[in-house]
Amino acid sequence: MLTPPRLTELSSIYRNGLLNNVIPFWLKHSIDREQGGYFTCLDRDGSVISTDKPMWIQGRFAWMLSTLYLTVEKRPEWLETARHGIEFIRRHGFDRDGRMFYSTTREGRPLRKRRYIFAETFGLIAFAAYAQASGDDKARQEAYALFDILDRYINTPGLLEPKVIPETRRSKALVIPMIMTITCQVLRETVGHPRATEWIDRCIIEIEKDFMKPEFKAALEVAGLNGEFQDTLEGRVICPGHAIECAWFILHEAKLRGNDRQLREIGLRILDWSWEWGWDKEYGGILYYRDARNLPSTEYWHDMKFWWPHNEAIVATLLAYQLTGDEKYARWHGMVHDWAYAHFPDPEHGEWFGYLHRDGTVSTQLKGNMWKGPFHLPRMQWYCWRLCEEMLGSEGMVQPMK
Repeated sequence: MLTPPRLTELSSIYRNGLLNNVIPFWLKHSIDREQGGYFTCLDRDGSVISTDKPMWIQGRFAWMLSTLYLTVEKRPEWLETARHGIEFIRRHGFDRDGRMFYSTTREGRPLRKRRYIFAETFGLIAFAAYAQASGDDKARQEAYALFDILDRYINTPGLLEPKVIPETRRSKALVIPMIMTITCQVLRETVGHPRATEWIDRCIIEIEKDFMKPEFKAALEVAGLNGEFQDTLEGRVICPGHAIECAWFILHEAKLRGNDRQLREIGLRILDWSWEWGWDKEYGGILYYRDARNLPSTEYWHDMKFWWPHNEAIVATLLAYQLTGDEKYARWHGMVHDWAYAHFPDPEHGEWFGYLHRDGTVSTQLKGNMWKGPFHLPRMQWYCWRLCEEMLGSEGMVQPMK
């Protein structure tokens, strides 16, 4: 049960882990003081194992630092380090068409530009949060410009290169309405935008209508353009951690709207379904992939335990408990929190290992690469610390929202 003493303990775990472990690890090891930006490919002890720079993680860390400055404490180091990343993105992040590169060399020479729009979404939230934290109006305008690019590319058929030949099969991915939900939430909560809420509403409607499949009790990763179930390897993919992350974005919106019942029920349904698909009843932890028909998953890492699904499940279950007071979510939170904190943290060098075998043993000791950086883990610690403090309230009593 999430009693006041337990919430106090959790609040301390999340706060201390964030401020005394994870953020200091990245501040010590990731800042490239010669060429700008952040190193993200780090060995267990923080030593740099590659100097190539993923642009989306430049944005993620700049957002995280700006957010800490705005919500925790106005530490000059946090704002200055956020500016350090923002300036690298400004100098080296953009192609001539306004789109962003996926990765660059250490010096900022472009390496790769992908058909996905994730560099742009994380660039947007970085500029938006930094604009609010610093008062830099140029950053606000840059956030708006990226919003316009995202709006145009997502809403113009054929402008984003398709993954498969559309004349043969037309499909779309859950990740687009999902990532745009949280992107527009950040934009609205920082510098504001007149179309942010409209976008959020549209994205949640699309998620519920096209990707939630009651016949499988699952939120699928891929669907046809009109939500048709596609009985293919990709069409049957369930990524429980991804769906759980989507669930808490919707629950967060429900909370912002006074615990909106309809939004809450959508988020809870996705969370409930995804937990049943994802929780490993033999070893514990969150499995990476499942097949909606319970057929074999074709991805070789399907039964591995990655850090980020556990971060997202910790957030989702704690937020679900706050919104409902349902002890089921308190129990699930305890299960995923305890499993994650027993297996992922590195007691010697700090931070978390990112990739475990199914039984929880470490697969690789690296702390960062082109995908793992200072985002999912510190975001979880920051968000859950705040949730615990809200639930404790001024009298130290649990106050679930009804």
